[in-house]
Amino acid sequence: MPDFVRLEPDVVDEIVRICNVMLAELRSTRRTADGLSATHGFGDFDSAQQLAAGYRRKAAGTPESAKERVEQFIEALTQLRDAFATGGQAFLDTEFDWARQLDVIDPDNPS
Repeated sequence: MPDFVRLEPDVVDEIVRICNVMLAELRSTRRTADGLSATHGFGDFDSAQQLAAGYRRKAAGTPESAKERVEQFIEALTQLRDAFATGGQAFLDTEFDWARQLDVIDPDNPS
């Protein structure tokens, strides 16, 4: 593998543009995920309250919850976009760390 990567400026611009579009979608998803922990209407029975608590846990508060997963994807994609924006060497420096972050986010998806 060569010691350098040459990316044409228009290719870099397109990659950064695509990343920005994806980040806008993820930020919109984050706003949706912020409301997931508002659990109303489950009722007053103990089993209903336990079910509501389970939904709140899946919504936010653990590394595997929806809100945190969206945040993890935003962070990883932001780093990738910034690496491309600063040039090929920065991409090479962060490529394997970025792939590791994705593996942590979705361990069931082999890369």
